[in-house]
Amino acid sequence: MTAQTYLAYDYPLLSAFWTMLVFFLWIMWFVLLFRIIVDIFRDDGMSGWAKAGWLLFVLVVPFLGVLVYVIARGKDMGRREVEQARAQQKAFDSYVRETAKGGTSSVDELAKLSEIKARGDISEEEFRRAKELVLSGHGSAGGTGSVPR
Repeated sequence: MTAQTYLAYDYPLLSAFWTMLVFFLWIMWFVLLFRIIVDIFRDDGMSGWAKAGWLLFVLVVPFLGVLVYVIARGKDMGRREVEQARAQQKAFDSYVRETAKGGTSSVDELAKLSEIKARGDISEEEFRRAKELVLSGHGSAGGTGSVPR
């Protein structure tokens, strides 16, 4: 028998399953530990000494510290997570609104140019040059009433 074949007999499928389960539980443990550490620093209602105490408790006696933290402050931990998600969504929505209404479109600028021409403030030649500028995307013709030359 080769070494690989012998390893397959020595390490059965159920042992591989248990190894993967232990590995994923270990990863989940670290995810929970880091989320708790982030939550300790995120909480504005806790004093600096309380944050230091919780952090020391969670790092020195990790299993007991995490268990006590989740029991004592788990509900507030979820509330802070939801508040942060809402604040991020609100900031994103305001950014999208500001970006969407930021500039005028070329259609709006052409409408303004037509109004200026209809009032007689610019000539046909100036209107044609400004329209070419707007359509080429090289400048804004609205706002001041002046036409770039």
